[in-house]
Amino acid sequence: MNAFEYRNGVLHAEGVSVEDLALRHGTPLYVYSRGHLEAQFRALSGALADVAPQVFFAVKANSSAAVIRVMARLGAGADVVSGGELFRAVRAGIEPGRVVFAGVGKTAAEIDHAIGQGIQYFTVESEPEIERISACAARLGRPGRIALRVNPDVDPKTHKYTSTGKKENKFGVDLERAEKAYDLAASLPGIEIAGLHMHLGSPLADETPYVEALDKVAPLCARLRGRFASFRHLDIGGGYGIPYRPGQKPFDLSAFAAAVVPRLKATGLRVGIEPGRFFTGNAGILVTTVQYVKENPFRKFLIVDAAMNDLIRPPLYQAHHEIVAVRATEGTVFGDVVGPVCESGDFLAQERTLPAVPAGGLLAVLSAGAYGMVMASNYNSRGRAAEVLVDGARSAVVRERETWDDLVRGESIPEWLG
Repeated sequence: MNAFEYRNGVLHAEGVSVEDLALRHGTPLYVYSRGHLEAQFRALSGALADVAPQVFFAVKANSSAAVIRVMARLGAGADVVSGGELFRAVRAGIEPGRVVFAGVGKTAAEIDHAIGQGIQYFTVESEPEIERISACAARLGRPGRIALRVNPDVDPKTHKYTSTGKKENKFGVDLERAEKAYDLAASLPGIEIAGLHMHLGSPLADETPYVEALDKVAPLCARLRGRFASFRHLDIGGGYGIPYRPGQKPFDLSAFAAAVVPRLKATGLRVGIEPGRFFTGNAGILVTTVQYVKENPFRKFLIVDAAMNDLIRPPLYQAHHEIVAVRATEGTVFGDVVGPVCESGDFLAQERTLPAVPAGGLLAVLSAGAYGMVMASNYNSRGRAAEVLVDGARSAVVRERETWDDLVRGESIPEWLG
């Protein structure tokens, strides 16, 4: 589904004019499409229907309560990486028993809270973490269910910051060590061995890394299933790529299913998947207003009111996001789209052919629904953007724009400073 299309020369989000949204709610403004979220969910679930996967929405991709609620109503659980994400997921309507808790640095307080909530299982990243979960579970008198994250040493050929399945990455334990880690878990009180987890990184272009990884972990799964009656789950993570550029092919779900479904069936395990970007990436845009058009002898700068604190993917990952005019124009300029933050790294696009939009005009940064607002900050004391969810011809603000008062809420000046 293409949720963002031009109608009579104006970009629309489903049935709503993006220009009208910007006029009503100001910019910078994140706009999300419910229809796209639902279409992506159904496409992925349908492709893997033969293994009826448990879908755990990766909350780290987009933690908007409204987005999580959409996923919950579709039947998704949640993949969380902090106590805060667990709180958000449950608050938005996901039952704790449909939550898996990942992350390399879980605190005892987070583990206690998750056990108390009754989550499905922890994705365990190390032996010391197994010992900590055991101690917490024994103290609480409740089981600590775990799925060890196994690092299959597969190169996903993505950005080095988003590669997670190679032996030099901080995540999981290597295949050679995994069985001993399960032995440790079996020897500790309070631990229930629920399954095995892997995640290779993102965004991945095709099914090849998954095939390689599954072929590596399948023998281990077979041995563990034979040893532990509670070993029932195989979570293959997420990472399915999306098109960021015109003409870029979408992730081929048919080829993916043809390659992985037979392998998953052969394990005899309950399958889990953890998509985030696949659902939300192209469900969202960031709308911004051009403040100035600045020119020097080398190029033009479209200076906008969105900045690296709103969308950090371009400077952090050298990520490409298409940028289009909200009101269609055939004119173009060559240059950069930059924000007001006091850093040379504050850009949304560099050395690109861009729509010739004058000061006061609107631009839309596409494919901004994943790792956009969730990575936003208050750098330079800038309030974070508002968020809007669109459903057909209706829309609603699902997060208010931060005010200056919001920026200092919680701060205080000691009396002894005078």
